[in-house]
Parts: sequence; structure tokens; C-alpha cells
Amino acid sequence: MPPPDDPRLLEDWRRRLDAVPEEVRTLLAEVVAAGGPALADHFYGDMLEDPRASRYLNVDQVRERLKPSLQRWLAELLSAGADGVEALHATQEHVGHVHARIGIPVDLVSRGARRLKDDLHAGIRQRAGSEGLALEAILCADGLVDIALESMTRAYSRSRDAAGQVDGAFRLFSLIQNIGTERERQRALLLTWENALLYALTSDAPGPAAPLQLSRSEFGLWFLHKGMASFGDTAETREVNLIAARMDSTLRARLPEATTAAARRELLDELRAGADAIRSLVTMMFDGIGDLESGRDALTRLLNRRFLPTILRREIALQANTGRQFAVLMLDLDHFKSINDTHGHEAGDRALKHVAALLVENTRGSDYLFRYGGEEFVVVLGSVSLDDAIAIAEGLRNAIASSPVVLADGTSLPLTASIGVAVQDGHPDYERVLARADAAMYQAKRGGRDRVVVDDGGLPDPPGVRALRG
Repeated sequence: MPPPDDPRLLEDWRRRLDAVPEEVRTLLAEVVAAGGPALADHFYGDMLEDPRASRYLNVDQVRERLKPSLQRWLAELLSAGADGVEALHATQEHVGHVHARIGIPVDLVSRGARRLKDDLHAGIRQRAGSEGLALEAILCADGLVDIALESMTRAYSRSRDAAGQVDGAFRLFSLIQNIGTERERQRALLLTWENALLYALTSDAPGPAAPLQLSRSEFGLWFLHKGMASFGDTAETREVNLIAARMDSTLRARLPEATTAAARRELLDELRAGADAIRSLVTMMFDGIGDLESGRDALTRLLNRRFLPTILRREIALQANTGRQFAVLMLDLDHFKSINDTHGHEAGDRALKHVAALLVENTRGSDYLFRYGGEEFVVVLGSVSLDDAIAIAEGLRNAIASSPVVLADGTSLPLTASIGVAVQDGHPDYERVLARADAAMYQAKRGGRDRVVVDDGGLPDPPGVRALRG
């Protein structure tokens, strides 16, 4: 759950807006109305000079959408009354979340705000009738721009933190997809090391210490190369490293001197106590990530939508760095409600599992398959052209239409699907390519179902679309 709005920020905003004299409000409105196009030109002209901006901005996008949006934003920000604070805050939060999704560097936004304030100062001085009015208007404008930027940054930081947590969870999920099995495997490897140590230390000639060190064991190697990468730098992983290093140091120092059975037995007991402590810590670490099984849909065993933003962000970055295009397929089973109503939910579950298996069989190993919700699925196709994406979508549609699901009573139930295709067009916001695929899928529904429709940029919005409007 997102944290609640900061009441201090909102109260400060209301106070500032309450304190704006009418003549200052009028002056600011005149400055924005008269100089809005020039303000937008300077703002985006300066930003486009930064080579990093080419990943997020292009000339057509700036001209057609972003410049008018900036002018509206300025007009709303500088003319609002105290009763409009919640709406203003919601707008800044929205912008901050979009910037976070896109990954736009925060210093670009801060630089743009600084340039914007400089231009506002010039416009205010030009139109103000006195230095006193100009100073008051400049202080007011600076304060309102700063507090809007604070609201944006707060949302930006929250989104980036959340995305980082999910990205980290996905890295762990991809390394350890069956957490219960992996936990037991590592416990078994630790026990194997203990048994080897027991055998050596109870024999007449235990041999050198090096092969017996925990860091040389299969468990030790796993923890170093995968466990640390998976669990990260935590108090538990640091403690495991500390205990393991102490155990290896003790073994190297004392084994050559342990010439009697009693001395070797004492050394064995000490090392096994360390192993018990490591076993408990590893169990705690695995228990702490048990909820990552929720990253996979329980019914279909496909990924669920939790990790979809992570994958799309990666594909967008890959396209920006390599030029490799990707596509999104939005697939919806036709007349699924009637399956549940006529044959029961068990039949519906069978149909979903059946379609999930067909998706796995008819896509490439590099593609990502998600159960998006209900009877909807999303397929992310990496390194594809438009023709490739259409061919894969048609192959999926045909596979579903030609493979009925067999119900518990032996009845064969035909299935079809409507599929929307959207190829990433270079826009850095992953929500847009999803919305375009969604719109294409709904067009396939309206066009008669059991078909593939490709988004061409001119399709109507699907019901409930969350496409972002600039």
C-alpha cells in the first residue's frame, strides 16, 4: 500500500495559495497566457540538448503533446485556489509516477524546473508595474513550482523504490523458482558437508584441512555465487559469512594440532554447532522469501502480472540500447463466462490451464508468458518485427482454435481467443504499449472474435484503459 499523503506538504500548499494576493494571481495568469508557448519552447529546447533525453523525448512528441501539457500544467499550478490542492497534488503524483516508470533522470526534471523559473522571472519583471509586485510574484511562483516539484519527487522516489524491490524480487524468483525444493536441497548439501567432516575427523588420518573447509563445499560455493546474489546484503547473509569464515579459520588452525581422538571430537562439535547456526539462518532467509511463489499464477503456473512491469522496463531498455524491437500480445478467451456458467468453474479452470500449456508450446523460450487476470493472458515477444509478432499471434490463435479442451466427463469443448498485437514504438512508458495491445484486443472482440488485430495507433481506447494522457 502506498504511504498516505504528507499532511504537512498539503497544508503548506494550501497556506501558500491562500496567501497569494489577487493582483499577483492576475499577473501570473497573464505571464503564462502571453508567454506559455515561449516557456514551453525554452523548457523542452534545453532538455532536448541533453543526449540522454533522446531516449525519452522526440520532436513530434514534444510539439504535439508535451508543450501543450506544460502550458496547461503551469496555468493550473499558478492560478489554483486553496480548494484545489488535492487535485494539484494528484497531478504531480501522476507525473512523478510516469517519470519513474520511464526512468527519466531526476536531474533533467530539476534542470527544467530551474530554467522554467528563470523564464517566469523574466516574464514577471516585464509585465509587473513595480519592483515590489514583481518580487512578490517571483517568490510566489518559485514557491509553487518548488512545492509541485517536491510532490513529484516524492511520488518518483516511491515508485522507483517499489520498482527496485520488485526487480530484486524477480532476480531472486528467476534464480530460485521453487523455493521449497531449493531450501531442502541446500540443507541437504550442508548435511553432506557435515557427514564428510564427521568421517574425516573420526578417522585415524583426517588429512589436510583445505578440502574440508565449508567454503570449498557445494553448499559454500552455492552460497557465495547464488545465495548472496539472491538474498542480497542482509544481517543474515553477513552472519552466515562470518560464521563460515570463523569455522574455516578454526579448522585450518586446529586440525593439524588435533592429534588425539578427543581433540578431534571437540573440534567436530564446535564446527557442527556453527553448521547448526548456519542452517537456522538459511532457513530464516528462505522463509522470508516464501511469498515469492506469488510471482507465479497458482492455476496456470505462468507468471502473474506482478512482474510484468519489470519485464517491460527491461525490454524498453534493451530496445533503447540495441534497437531490438519487442511486441506485446494481449489474449482473451472468447465467451469464457459461458463456459463457467454452462459447465462450471472446474471446466473454466481446465480451459485456462489448457490454454496456458498451448502458450508454452507455441512460443519461444525467450518469450514471457503472463496470466494477466481472469481469462486474459499477456505474451511479451522479444526481438521481433511486426511480421514476426503477427505470425506468432496467428499461430497461437490457430493452436487454441484447433485444440479443444477435454472436460472431466470426456466432453470436448472448443475454444477460441481474440488477440491484440502492439509493437513497441520507442515510447519509454510501458503502460502505453500495454494499452495499445489492450485496445487491439477489444477491437478483435468487437470484430467477431477468434481473430488477431494489430494496433495501428488509431484504435479506440478499451474499456477502463489506463493509457496516460500528457
